[in-house]
Amino acid sequence: MAHQADAKRMLDERGYAGKTIHNLNPAYLLEKPVRDRITESFYWKEQCFAINEASLCDRAVEMTSLGGTYGQQKPTSFLCLTLKLLQLLPDREVVLEYLHQKDFKYLTALAAFYVRLTFEPVDVYTTLEPLLGDYRKLRRRVKDGGYVLSYVDGFVDDLLTKERVCGTSLRKLPTRTVLEDLEQLEVRISPLGDEIEELDGEEDEVEEIRNPDQEDSVEEVEVRMNGNGAHSIESD
Repeated sequence: MAHQADAKRMLDERGYAGKTIHNLNPAYLLEKPVRDRITESFYWKEQCFAINEASLCDRAVEMTSLGGTYGQQKPTSFLCLTLKLLQLLPDREVVLEYLHQKDFKYLTALAAFYVRLTFEPVDVYTTLEPLLGDYRKLRRRVKDGGYVLSYVDGFVDDLLTKERVCGTSLRKLPTRTVLEDLEQLEVRISPLGDEIEELDGEEDEVEEIRNPDQEDSVEEVEVRMNGNGAHSIESD
């Protein structure tokens, strides 16, 4: 009963006095219509009651997709568990453990979404950018109830570059270049940098082969055409 009372107090608009995130009641990081749909959903009532950081992992492991709302504005389990995380407010170490474990990709995605919602901008970049090298497949549920293929790195890129993801308006994130100019972030070196340089070098070599010295090319044509009894080409 205490857990249920705590949950109700967090969603009560008449004077929340608990821990805040970005000077807000953490639940308010999701818009009110979304919160209302979540708390009215069957999944929330049946699967999100009286769970803690450990049992939340069990729910996340069972997820088979991510997304916002679908059909008649029904919230996904992904959104429901996001609100539950905002209620639990786990320690940073717990969130990073969710994020970096390698066995359950939807738990990683859930933690990444939570990081984007709750961490400060510099920490968002430094925490999420390593996942741009994670190419595990994800299923994303779309508004009509169907699914589209996505990947962890693409989902993280959306979190870093878009203002709305999974039906949720995200807090505005300064661009990376702005934070670099302010010397709050170091310039990011792409892990593909060496490969791109090698490809550029190969393209230069191919271009040289395709465009040999013009004078040599004219002389070769002159010799070849004279040998075949055709009109000769006079070079300067």
